[in-house]
Parts: sequence; structure tokens; C-alpha cells
Amino acid sequence: MDSKISSELLSDPAFVAPDPEKMVAHALEHGKRGDPTSILKSMDEYCWKYAKRSMNIGDAKGVILDSLFKERDPKVAIELGSFVGYSAVRMARFLKDGGKLYCLEINPEYAKLVEKLVDYAGLLDKICIIVGTSDEVIPTLKAKHGIDKLDFVFIDHMKALYKPDLISLIKNDLLAKGSVVVADNVIYPGAPEYLEYVRNEPLFKSTFFKSHLEYRPEVEDGLEKSVFLGK
Repeated sequence: MDSKISSELLSDPAFVAPDPEKMVAHALEHGKRGDPTSILKSMDEYCWKYAKRSMNIGDAKGVILDSLFKERDPKVAIELGSFVGYSAVRMARFLKDGGKLYCLEINPEYAKLVEKLVDYAGLLDKICIIVGTSDEVIPTLKAKHGIDKLDFVFIDHMKALYKPDLISLIKNDLLAKGSVVVADNVIYPGAPEYLEYVRNEPLFKSTFFKSHLEYRPEVEDGLEKSVFLGK
């Protein structure tokens, strides 16, 4: 990313995420109950109008996530970092009957907004919201939540946790051959240690999907897809 752009972003007082409660309230007011696509559209409209950025994946990278999720067609998926539920709605709308998306969120207030949003979208039966830290929750997924293997993993929380949490998923035997791991914001704000790991670890085959930062077309960003090849 251009250093001038980076400097401007850091110094721009408007470069802040929108108020989470207002964003969800807007979605509930302008999106149609039981219609995930209209809810996502209303959130995107809100962010394009009122936000310089957001912790949502956004509509540009969201289309890439849609494609990767549908391609894998998972029965069991997890996202690490749910914020208010935008990406949860984005993915869960494609789950087939019996499919489940586990949403791990450290902030209990955000978790409440996730529940409100996915309930309005009519997807609550496909989503399990877990409040806690990834280092505490990942080792309990098998015993406490009955998960054998994860078909799809979406990582979008603290960038410093990307690599250790992926390693934890492997150590806890939660990935099977063919499991797909998708990481957001690998360019901005960036996850260099994670990229170095997945691109050089023989257990994975990785592909980068170039895009731009959520609601900021001038800022380069992208998603990293890593397919687990098995131990």
C-alpha cells in the first residue's frame, strides 16, 4: 500500500468504524426481515455513506468470500471474529439444511448484536454464537460443541492471532484434508506473519485474492485462501 495513503488513513479523524448499534439498527429498519441479501445491502449502504471504514468485510471482498464459501459448500464452518454479524449473515445464507456456522466473538456486546442481526435475517437456526477468546474456545470445540472437523474457517479478528489460532486449529485436529481457511485484511492492516506461514507451510496451498479495504477503494487489501492438504 502507498505510504502516503497509509499516513493519511492514520491521521484522518474520520477513519473510524461506524457505531455498531446504529449500523445494526439501520439494517433492521431498512432491510427486509427474513431476507439476508437486503439486510447486507442496507448495511453496505450505511457504511458507504457514513463510514470511512468498518470491521465488516464489505461488499467488494464479500463477493469473493461468497464465491469461496459456495465453492467449498461447507457443512460445518467457523468465523473467528464476528463483530456485529455481517459476515455471519453473508455466509450462513448459503448453508444447506443441517449446516452450522459457529461465530466466535470476544466482545459480549457485539455478540448480542450478532444474535439480533442473524435472527432478523432468519438464520439463527444455522448459527451458534460463542463468546470468548480464541485461545480458550478453540481447544473446547470438539468436546463442548461436538465439532469433529471444520470444512471452512473465516479469520477476521486480531491480526496477531491469525497464525497462532490457525496452528491451534491444526493441533486440536479440527482441520481435515480439503478444509478451506480464508483470512481477511491480510494486506491492510496486514498479517505478514500469517502470510509467511501459510505460503511456506507444506500443509497448505494458498492463493491470494486481491481487492480493496472495506468501503475504501483506494486502499489495497485482499483475502488469502489456504487449503489444508492434510497431515
